[in-house]
Amino acid sequence: MTRLHFTAADLADITFAPSPNALLETALSVRLPSGMGCSRPELQQWRRLVKGSLAKRAGVLLDVVPRQGRFIPDFLFQPDASDFSMGVELARRTPAEQLADDLGRLPLSAVSGSWRRELACGEAVAWQTLIDDLYGYFSSSLAPWWPLVRDTAVVDRGLRAETLLRGGVNALLATLGDRFRWEPPVLHIQTHVEYDVQLCGRGLLLIPSYFASGPLLAYRPRHSTVLVYPMYAGDRPATATDALGPLLGRTRAAVLATLRRPATTSELADRLAISRASASEHSTVLRNAGLISTSRMGSAVLHALTPLGLSLLAGDSAIG
Repeated sequence: MTRLHFTAADLADITFAPSPNALLETALSVRLPSGMGCSRPELQQWRRLVKGSLAKRAGVLLDVVPRQGRFIPDFLFQPDASDFSMGVELARRTPAEQLADDLGRLPLSAVSGSWRRELACGEAVAWQTLIDDLYGYFSSSLAPWWPLVRDTAVVDRGLRAETLLRGGVNALLATLGDRFRWEPPVLHIQTHVEYDVQLCGRGLLLIPSYFASGPLLAYRPRHSTVLVYPMYAGDRPATATDALGPLLGRTRAAVLATLRRPATTSELADRLAISRASASEHSTVLRNAGLISTSRMGSAVLHALTPLGLSLLAGDSAIG
């Protein structure tokens, strides 16, 4: 059990990150195909899409992200980064002493040992290899899924804001998830270690995570402590409303709404009980209208909402 001890100043300085941390999500997703944290249907779907090609996609990331346990090297988590590129750049600036400590905590491997030593020493070639594989993995495996990650984070943020408005800080901390227990002024977090963290008036930064299977904590001596929590992933209805039906056609509106969770053509057909040919036809029309995007992932193609499609659905929800 990890216990966070709040002062009055800490309770007054609880903040939420504006969005998930892209670099951390990248690292967390690498370990997901091993079976960790795959209880949610959308994560099971993502896992199926990348599992057979993970080694090719991730490259040297597999050497710095442990497949077992909950440890993520600190340099792969940059809470101050506003996007993926900034996260990679801040990771590249990690002080040599911290980098060596992070890499030293990883399991020994005869294959990766030499490369890790070069990375720990700041060798430019080793860093460039890692950076190239980070960008390659993100673009091939997470970028097609990122609209859903953002959309889910917006839902989560709305839920937390409503909880705070209705019940105050106590309600917010009491409803973070089933691994949290709020007993003022201490937040108990279910972990495998016994640890007490004094927040000391520096506050708490909460970061929602799509790929995290449980809470993660980052203690920063001169800044607010960071708590990463699995974001709320309640399913939204995937049926067309009367508002979108006349605009797009009922089946096409249902296809658009169903893609709140990205899907391949065959999965789309299964969800809506239509033929694969029909699913392909409707997705082509929606893609040509700029409402969805289609990306190739291995032997399958993945359909996902574009920002325009998300906006249309948001307007649909408001009308309904």
